[in-house]
Amino acid sequence: MVAGIPFIGATALGAAGVAASQGRLSLTLVVVAATAGGEVGGLIGYAVGNRWGRVLLERPGRHQAGRQRMVEKGERAYARYGRLAVFFTPAIVSGTAKMQHGEFVVWNLVASLAFAISVAASSYGIGRLVTGHLSWHDVLTLVVGFGVGALVMVWFVRHRRRAAERRAPS
Repeated sequence: MVAGIPFIGATALGAAGVAASQGRLSLTLVVVAATAGGEVGGLIGYAVGNRWGRVLLERPGRHQAGRQRMVEKGERAYARYGRLAVFFTPAIVSGTAKMQHGEFVVWNLVASLAFAISVAASSYGIGRLVTGHLSWHDVLTLVVGFGVGALVMVWFVRHRRRAAERRAPS
């Protein structure tokens, strides 16, 4: 994530992964830098949400009702998914929802690492394979990248099913 802007960050991380596949950067350093950037950006977003999130969302104005519904949805997401919500919502939402800071720090780091490995390793592997490198290491790196992304999604889906089963009337 670059400056808290996820799509730009994902694009930059993908490009860095491809650059690493061509020997221009170290894949390990790309993952470490992206993880650190995700953690720092997340902490900034959390702090903004914790300090000003509610004030901004609850202020009077033309779209106050829509903002209130957004707050309610965010609170439901955190009540329903807990730590897993950190993987799928902006950090500012974690702060606004008043997630415990220590818990956020840990789960934001895990989410940042998973994102960095998934995107960087996948783009590295694709970059290597597209340029004709078919070593076991290149294929394994691609599989690890896709695998980490898939594991996060499986974890999310399993958590949703378990939550639905707990809510279902017996």
